[in-house]
Amino acid sequence: MRVLSVASEIQPLVKTGGLADVVGALPLALAGEGVATRTLVPGYPEVLAKIGATEKLHHYDDLLGQPATLVSAHAHGLDLIVLDSPAFFAREGGPYDDRAGNGWPDNWRRFAALSRAGADIAAGLIDGWSPDLVHAHDWQAAMTLAYMRFGAAHAVPKVMTIHNLAFQGWFDAGIFNALGLPAGAFSVDGVEYYGGVGFLKAGLISADAITTVSPSYAMEIQSQAEGMGLEGLLSGRADRLHGILNGIDTQEWNPADDRLLAATYSSDNIAGRVANRKRIEESFGLDPDDSPLFIVISRLTWQKGMDLLADVIDHLVARGAKLAVLGSGDRALEARFLAAGERNKGRVAVRIGYDEPLSHLMQGGGDAILIPSRFEPCGLTQLYGLRYGCVPVVARVGGLADTLIDANEAALAAGVATGIQFAPPNAESLLSAIDRAVVLHADPSLWKSMQRAGMAADFSWSKSAARYAALYRSLAK
Repeated sequence: MRVLSVASEIQPLVKTGGLADVVGALPLALAGEGVATRTLVPGYPEVLAKIGATEKLHHYDDLLGQPATLVSAHAHGLDLIVLDSPAFFAREGGPYDDRAGNGWPDNWRRFAALSRAGADIAAGLIDGWSPDLVHAHDWQAAMTLAYMRFGAAHAVPKVMTIHNLAFQGWFDAGIFNALGLPAGAFSVDGVEYYGGVGFLKAGLISADAITTVSPSYAMEIQSQAEGMGLEGLLSGRADRLHGILNGIDTQEWNPADDRLLAATYSSDNIAGRVANRKRIEESFGLDPDDSPLFIVISRLTWQKGMDLLADVIDHLVARGAKLAVLGSGDRALEARFLAAGERNKGRVAVRIGYDEPLSHLMQGGGDAILIPSRFEPCGLTQLYGLRYGCVPVVARVGGLADTLIDANEAALAAGVATGIQFAPPNAESLLSAIDRAVVLHADPSLWKSMQRAGMAADFSWSKSAARYAALYRSLAK
């Protein structure tokens, strides 16, 4: 079965978050299910630098106002189609923002161009290859399905995946005429959304099936509290909505042979975690002692509950624990964490930015990873934590609720507890969860039991890939 996947980022070529991990790992897992995936991605400079030799597939003289070329490439086991358009993608900064963190003002045009190309491929643009199904990821690719619906590829099955409903791609109605859609597409049943153009909404209403990245999140986004204005559409299409839990790349994330660690280890012998912990302490300038070492690897944002953690850092230190933070995001939150590090030298340390090798080391040596998210579609850092024996302490929301067994008395007695959950996501509940973690950490046998139970859990892509393959085939009959 031939599938075209369309996305704005893909690991290991370009990444800003978990979207890239999923887009990069799912095709490899689907291959075992008899599904051959080609992934269409933008030709950012870092992508073009990593893909090596390319073959020209098609040239556009004018793709939403700019010349562009589709090229094919194979890299890291992935079959790629890259939209090479320097005017759209050869920019300093990130995929979506400039160096100052401001969104590119023409993001609507950039990702409409990506989507237009995706719809053209679905309609047979490439000689000798056309997809049996198209799978679009998040708002940046969602217009692919709208272009298909209102164009020549309307009969090709369409799947839309929501990785985070908070990011919807809403733009002023003034852009509509430049999109090249028929006039009738600007309607409640089309791309119109709250008086403007909604990219994600357009994809959701055009899709034959909608997926999101955990069963709990699929239920939550049908409510007014978590639906972000789209709850009516989603609940109305509940028969097409599927919650399929994300997996992780168990080869890239494997503590037994991870070359980014100071020492490797397995669930049978976790002694190597000690060397990793020492390396973290040295790297962050933390006191070298046996107190609980909490870590954070996260965007520093309201969604991730980082303001709640900033409120309780001093309490964490007062309980005798340490904290290492790796992340970036809201400037005011970055400042709060840096200030906490200044007033708690040796106990709290903060690294602003993202560092993939350091994130592996932190999972390999931290005692517990804090994830106090207000909402979390799936989450991957808790899965990496489980894999590496870094016990997750999480808010009971979305995928965090689906992937952990809370360390209550029954679960501890049965030896199946894998982490600590708390609810609701507020500072008081987070304080209580931190206290529970400190108490459990003081009992080495209980803590090791939780670590080993987490490391034994299977969060590979195999089960999820089988569900995606079954969904694809049900649509493509």
